[in-house]
This record gives sequence, structure tokens and C-alpha cells, in this order.
Amino acid sequence: MNALYAFARSTIHVYSEVVWNAKALGTENIPLHGPLVIACNHVSLLDPPVMGSFVPRQVSYMAKKELFEIPGLGQLIWGLGAYPVDRHGSAASAIKRSVEVLRAGGCIGIFPEGGRNVEGDKEIRGGVALLASLGKAPVVPAAIVGTNLKKKRNKIKVAFGKPLALPSGRKATRDELAKFTDTVMSTIYALARDIGGNSQG
Repeated sequence: MNALYAFARSTIHVYSEVVWNAKALGTENIPLHGPLVIACNHVSLLDPPVMGSFVPRQVSYMAKKELFEIPGLGQLIWGLGAYPVDRHGSAASAIKRSVEVLRAGGCIGIFPEGGRNVEGDKEIRGGVALLASLGKAPVVPAAIVGTNLKKKRNKIKVAFGKPLALPSGRKATRDELAKFTDTVMSTIYALARDIGGNSQG
């Protein structure tokens, strides 16, 4: 965990606890070492920093490339380990960078719904299973509720489930990847219900 990330994580963590009374369950389910994918629902711009502030290791996120073009912000998120993805073009470069992070023993955060899902109608994308397969990484499903600031709720809750893994020692089949995606997503939604909310915040 680099110094900038550690400072940002600590600051966001304290702010979240004080302002939104944020709490987390299941942090003991997060492996502290080795390649890891954390897959979470997504309804607000608050989700990546708040969820990440409860993870006891550095999390690298994909971020839309337009954010990197904003003076100041672009340099900051680069320093925090984020990397760009073109949501309207080829995702090959983002996938390649994600796999590099995983094969180096790093942790990436991904939102399988493909963007903020305020209305709950986003198409589920299979990237989480693909990255888990290519990076030979387990997936920790996560849920966050309370970050939709349009709703009158002043408490944010985060939950982390137990790691899920594809079959080891061989390449997963297309059917296994699809079923794995379904399992990850159903676990995320179950976690959201368990902490008193739903996947739409």
C-alpha cells in the first residue's frame, strides 16, 4: 500500500464513519495476500472510495478514461492505482492491465453491473469471471448500501462475503464462467439484503 493510498484510505474511512456512520461486516473474509478480485454493486460515486476504505489492502479500480483527462483528478487517481477503461470502445487494454495487477499479486475492485446501477436495470457483464480466470484469482463478493444520497438514509453499510473461486488447474469453460458470474451476482444481492438494503443502494 503506497503512502498516498494509505493516507487517502485512512481519511475516507474516518470521514465515512463520522459523517455517514459507515460500518462493515465480513472484512475477515478478505485475503491479505495474493491476487484478488473484489466485486461489488454500484449506485454512487461514493462506492469505490468508501468500500475500499474498509479493505485492509490496496485496491486498484478501473475508471472511465474521461476522469483521467480532468486536470488534478487524473494525476490523483493514477497515484491511487486506478487505470482507464474506454466504456465505448475496446476493453482489451483495461483487461490486460487488470490481469497484470492480479498476476503481480494485487487486488482489483470491479463493479460487474458496468456502471452505476441506481435503477437496478443495468445489464450484468461477465468481466468478473473473465478476470478471475485470467488472473487466477478468487473473487470476494461485496455489497454496499446507503450511498445513494438521493435517498434519506444516513448510514452506510458494507458487507464482504467469503471468497468464491473457479475450478483450479485448468481453463474454465464458457458455461462455468457464466454460472460463476451468476453466483457472484446472486451473492452480492444476498449480502445487500442481509445488511438491510438492496443492490440499488
